[in-house]
Amino acid sequence: MPVERRPDFSLFLDILQLLERINAPYMVIGAFAATVYGISRVTYDIDIIVELSEEHINALSESYPLPRYYADPVMIRDSIEMGIMFNIIDTERGEKADLVPLSGSLDYRPAFERRVRQLVEIPGAEPFEIWCARPEDVIHGKLLAWKEGRSRKHETDIFEMMIFHFLNEPEDSPLEEKIDHIAKTLGEETNQFWQKIKSDAKKDSNKE
Repeated sequence: MPVERRPDFSLFLDILQLLERINAPYMVIGAFAATVYGISRVTYDIDIIVELSEEHINALSESYPLPRYYADPVMIRDSIEMGIMFNIIDTERGEKADLVPLSGSLDYRPAFERRVRQLVEIPGAEPFEIWCARPEDVIHGKLLAWKEGRSRKHETDIFEMMIFHFLNEPEDSPLEEKIDHIAKTLGEETNQFWQKIKSDAKKDSNKE
């Protein structure tokens, strides 16, 4: 039986710490952001939205030089200009971090402006704060991803986030209302999908 490979977050953590040191605006989204809000599955899906100046680009490329790393400044500049994702790769360890320019085609700007500081705790590393998407924006992204591909992992992630929410947040939290509004804009099927998850999470958390 093959041994399951454990996620190695060393490159990802190093990049986050570098972004903090050089004061580069960024936001963690997707499944890793969802771990902050209660999902339990271990994920390799780590995406970072960035808004980089020329100074930031130079700092990134200088911090991850060849031959071990691949963080070509020309590639980064071109990706930002075209609004497409670029990678920083550790060729020695086979690790890759995905960075998405804020200038990309998807409109991340409203979520970026709402981003918040959150404490991240990873086994083997000291807890530290990062800029993270708000829970409603994480769930919005997962509803969009479910609508596109119907993957069960998004359903499970949203369910676990809502369980965490109902168990830890006050009764008057506006999160449900915010996502109710979001789900209605995504079509009837997605709205029904969200309402079912919300109802099940309430029952499982004894909030209904």
